Amino acid sequence: MPTSIVLIDDHKLFREGIKRILEFEEDFEVVAEGSDGSEAMDLIEQHQPDIVIMDINMPNVNGVEATRELVNHYPDLRVIILSIHDDEAYVTHALKSGALGYMLKEMDTDELVNAIKIVSDGGSYVHPKVTHNLIKDYHRLSTSNETKNKPAFEYVEYRKPLHLLTRRECEVLQLMTDGRSNRGISEDLFISEKTVKNHVSNILQKMNVNDRTQAVVTAIKNGWVQVR
Repeated sequence: MPTSIVLIDDHKLFREGIKRILEFEEDFEVVAEGSDGSEAMDLIEQHQPDIVIMDINMPNVNGVEATRELVNHYPDLRVIILSIHDDEAYVTHALKSGALGYMLKEMDTDELVNAIKIVSDGGSYVHPKVTHNLIKDYHRLSTSNETKNKPAFEYVEYRKPLHLLTRRECEVLQLMTDGRSNRGISEDLFISEKTVKNHVSNILQKMNVNDRTQAVVTAIKNGWVQVR
Protein backbone atom coordinates (compact mmCIF):
# COMPACT_ATOMS: atom_id res chain seq x y z
CA MET A 1 0.00 0.00 0.00
CA PRO A 2 1.56 3.34 -1.03
CA THR A 3 2.37 6.07 1.45
CA SER A 4 -0.42 8.65 1.33
CA ILE A 5 0.68 12.29 1.13
CA VAL A 6 -1.03 15.67 1.47
CA LEU A 7 0.69 18.69 -0.13
CA ILE A 8 0.28 22.16 1.40
CA ASP A 9 1.85 25.05 -0.53
CA ASP A 10 0.43 28.39 -1.62
CA HIS A 11 2.27 28.29 -4.97
CA LYS A 12 0.07 26.15 -7.19
CA LEU A 13 2.65 25.66 -9.96
CA PHE A 14 5.27 24.45 -7.49
CA ARG A 15 2.73 22.19 -5.78
CA GLU A 16 1.76 20.69 -9.12
CA GLY A 17 5.43 20.08 -9.88
CA ILE A 18 5.95 18.14 -6.65
CA LYS A 19 2.77 16.16 -7.33
CA ARG A 20 4.00 15.18 -10.81
CA ILE A 21 7.31 14.00 -9.37
CA LEU A 22 5.59 11.85 -6.76
CA GLU A 23 3.15 10.38 -9.29
CA PHE A 24 6.09 8.56 -10.90
CA GLU A 25 6.83 6.79 -7.60
CA GLU A 26 4.84 3.64 -6.90
CA ASP A 27 5.49 4.02 -3.17
CA PHE A 28 3.69 7.39 -2.94
CA GLU A 29 0.16 8.64 -3.53
CA VAL A 30 -0.86 12.30 -3.28
CA VAL A 31 -4.37 12.19 -1.86
CA ALA A 32 -5.03 15.91 -1.39
CA GLU A 33 -3.64 19.41 -1.86
CA GLY A 34 -4.05 22.69 -0.04
CA SER A 35 -2.77 26.24 -0.42
CA ASP A 36 -2.76 27.39 3.19
CA GLY A 37 -1.99 26.06 6.64
CA SER A 38 -5.57 26.73 7.70
CA GLU A 39 -6.75 24.06 5.22
CA ALA A 40 -4.39 21.42 6.58
CA MET A 41 -6.48 20.27 9.54
CA ASP A 42 -9.60 19.63 7.44
CA LEU A 43 -7.60 17.78 4.78
CA ILE A 44 -5.83 15.58 7.33
CA GLU A 45 -9.09 14.78 9.10
CA GLN A 46 -10.71 13.87 5.79
CA HIS A 47 -7.89 11.83 4.20
CA GLN A 48 -5.86 10.55 7.20
CA PRO A 49 -2.52 10.67 5.29
CA ASP A 50 0.77 9.20 6.40
CA ILE A 51 2.79 12.30 5.51
CA VAL A 52 2.17 16.02 5.06
CA ILE A 53 4.62 18.05 2.96
CA MET A 54 4.22 21.70 3.90
CA ASP A 55 5.67 25.02 2.87
CA ILE A 56 6.85 27.22 5.73
CA ASN A 57 5.81 30.67 4.45
CA MET A 58 2.10 30.83 3.68
CA PRO A 59 -0.65 33.44 4.22
CA ASN A 60 -2.98 33.27 7.22
CA VAL A 61 -1.49 30.21 8.94
CA ASN A 62 2.19 29.46 8.25
CA GLY A 63 3.79 26.04 8.11
CA VAL A 64 5.20 26.14 11.63
CA GLU A 65 1.86 27.02 13.23
CA ALA A 66 0.03 24.44 11.13
CA THR A 67 2.60 21.74 11.97
CA ARG A 68 2.30 22.40 15.70
CA GLU A 69 -1.48 22.10 15.55
CA LEU A 70 -1.43 18.98 13.39
CA VAL A 71 1.10 17.14 15.55
CA ASN A 72 -0.88 17.98 18.69
CA HIS A 73 -4.01 16.41 17.18
CA TYR A 74 -2.32 13.60 15.25
CA PRO A 75 0.87 12.52 17.07
CA ASP A 76 1.65 9.78 14.53
CA LEU A 77 1.45 12.14 11.55
CA ARG A 78 4.79 12.79 9.83
CA VAL A 79 5.24 16.39 8.71
CA ILE A 80 8.00 17.45 6.33
CA ILE A 81 8.71 21.14 5.81
CA LEU A 82 9.69 22.12 2.26
CA SER A 83 11.18 25.61 2.18
CA ILE A 84 13.46 28.02 0.34
CA HIS A 85 15.06 29.04 3.65
CA ASP A 86 18.26 27.41 4.92
CA ASP A 87 18.57 29.77 7.88
CA GLU A 88 18.93 27.94 11.20
CA ALA A 89 16.15 29.99 12.82
CA TYR A 90 13.57 28.63 10.38
CA VAL A 91 14.82 25.09 10.84
CA THR A 92 14.83 25.30 14.63
CA HIS A 93 11.24 26.58 14.74
CA ALA A 94 10.11 23.89 12.31
CA LEU A 95 11.70 21.04 14.25
CA LYS A 96 10.43 22.38 17.59
CA SER A 97 6.91 22.43 16.17
CA GLY A 98 7.14 18.68 15.57
CA ALA A 99 8.29 18.37 11.95
CA LEU A 100 10.34 15.24 11.21
CA GLY A 101 11.89 16.56 8.03
CA TYR A 102 13.22 19.79 6.57
CA MET A 103 13.80 19.85 2.81
CA LEU A 104 14.93 22.71 0.57
CA LYS A 105 13.15 23.63 -2.64
CA GLU A 106 16.50 23.66 -4.43
CA MET A 107 16.76 19.86 -4.07
CA ASP A 108 16.77 17.73 -7.18
CA THR A 109 14.20 15.00 -7.80
CA ASP A 110 16.27 12.09 -6.49
CA GLU A 111 17.14 13.91 -3.26
CA LEU A 112 13.50 14.87 -2.71
CA VAL A 113 12.20 11.34 -3.21
CA ASN A 114 14.94 9.85 -1.03
CA ALA A 115 14.19 12.31 1.79
CA ILE A 116 10.48 11.47 1.76
CA LYS A 117 11.28 7.74 1.79
CA ILE A 118 13.52 8.21 4.85
CA VAL A 119 10.71 9.93 6.79
CA SER A 120 8.15 7.43 5.50
CA ASP A 121 10.30 4.57 6.81
CA GLY A 122 10.30 6.05 10.30
CA GLY A 123 13.41 8.20 10.15
CA SER A 124 14.03 11.94 10.09
CA TYR A 125 15.67 14.09 7.44
CA VAL A 126 17.34 17.48 7.47
CA HIS A 127 18.94 18.75 4.26
CA PRO A 128 22.77 18.58 4.49
CA LYS A 129 23.12 22.30 3.75
CA VAL A 130 20.78 23.11 6.61
CA THR A 131 22.52 20.64 8.90
CA HIS A 132 25.84 22.36 8.21
CA ASN A 133 24.40 25.77 9.10
CA LEU A 134 22.87 24.40 12.31
CA ILE A 135 26.12 22.77 13.37
CA LYS A 136 28.16 25.89 12.63
CA ASP A 137 25.78 27.95 14.75
CA TYR A 138 25.84 25.35 17.54
CA HIS A 139 29.64 25.27 17.45
CA ARG A 140 29.86 29.07 17.51
CA LEU A 141 27.53 29.37 20.50
CA SER A 142 29.09 26.50 22.46
CA THR A 143 32.62 27.84 22.07
CA SER A 144 32.00 31.58 22.41
CA ASN A 145 32.20 31.59 26.21
CA GLU A 146 35.19 29.26 26.27
CA THR A 147 37.25 31.43 23.94
CA LYS A 148 36.75 34.71 25.80
CA ASN A 149 39.60 34.05 28.22
CA LYS A 150 41.86 32.17 25.84
CA PRO A 151 44.82 33.51 23.83
CA ALA A 152 44.10 35.06 20.44
CA PHE A 153 45.54 31.99 18.75
CA GLU A 154 45.40 28.43 19.90
CA TYR A 155 46.38 25.39 17.87
CA VAL A 156 43.65 22.75 17.75
CA GLU A 157 44.60 19.28 16.66
CA TYR A 158 41.93 17.40 14.77
CA ARG A 159 42.30 13.67 15.26
CA LYS A 160 41.19 11.36 12.49
CA PRO A 161 39.18 8.41 13.86
CA LEU A 162 41.35 5.85 12.06
CA HIS A 163 40.68 3.40 14.86
CA LEU A 164 37.06 3.39 13.72
CA LEU A 165 36.84 4.53 10.10
CA THR A 166 38.93 4.05 6.98
CA ARG A 167 40.76 7.04 5.49
CA ARG A 168 38.15 7.35 2.77
CA GLU A 169 35.34 7.25 5.31
CA CYS A 170 37.13 10.03 7.23
CA GLU A 171 37.12 12.12 4.05
CA VAL A 172 33.41 11.45 3.54
CA LEU A 173 32.68 12.36 7.17
CA GLN A 174 34.49 15.69 6.77
CA LEU A 175 32.52 16.49 3.62
CA MET A 176 29.30 15.58 5.44
CA THR A 177 30.29 18.12 8.08
CA ASP A 178 30.83 20.66 5.30
CA GLY A 179 27.18 20.20 4.33
CA ARG A 180 27.85 18.34 1.10
CA SER A 181 25.12 16.08 -0.31
CA ASN A 182 25.89 12.58 -1.56
CA ARG A 183 26.11 13.95 -5.08
CA GLY A 184 28.45 16.73 -3.97
CA ILE A 185 30.69 14.25 -2.15
CA SER A 186 30.82 12.02 -5.21
CA GLU A 187 31.94 14.99 -7.33
CA ASP A 188 34.56 16.08 -4.80
CA LEU A 189 36.08 12.62 -4.41
CA PHE A 190 35.54 11.46 -8.02
CA ILE A 191 33.60 8.38 -6.96
CA SER A 192 30.08 7.21 -7.78
CA GLU A 193 27.08 8.36 -5.77
CA LYS A 194 26.34 4.70 -4.97
CA THR A 195 29.82 4.35 -3.45
CA VAL A 196 29.19 7.47 -1.36
CA LYS A 197 25.92 6.00 -0.06
CA ASN A 198 27.81 2.84 0.94
CA HIS A 199 30.44 4.89 2.76
CA VAL A 200 27.76 6.90 4.61
CA SER A 201 25.97 3.71 5.61
CA ASN A 202 29.23 2.23 6.93
CA ILE A 203 30.01 5.42 8.85
CA LEU A 204 26.61 5.43 10.57
CA GLN A 205 26.95 1.76 11.47
CA LYS A 206 30.50 2.07 12.81
CA MET A 207 29.68 5.19 14.81
CA ASN A 208 26.45 3.59 16.09
CA VAL A 209 24.28 6.58 15.13
CA ASN A 210 20.95 6.80 13.31
CA ASP A 211 21.53 9.59 10.81
CA ARG A 212 23.99 12.02 9.26
CA THR A 213 23.28 14.78 11.76
CA GLN A 214 24.15 12.57 14.73
CA ALA A 215 27.31 11.41 12.95
CA VAL A 216 28.48 14.97 12.32
CA VAL A 217 27.69 16.19 15.85
CA THR A 218 29.54 13.21 17.34
CA ALA A 219 32.51 13.83 15.05
CA ILE A 220 32.69 17.50 16.04
CA LYS A 221 32.53 16.69 19.76
CA ASN A 222 35.39 14.20 19.38
CA GLY A 223 37.51 16.55 17.30
CA TRP A 224 37.46 14.25 14.26
CA VAL A 225 36.48 16.98 11.79
CA GLN A 226 36.84 20.71 11.26
CA VAL A 227 33.87 23.07 11.23
CA ARG A 228 34.81 25.43 8.41
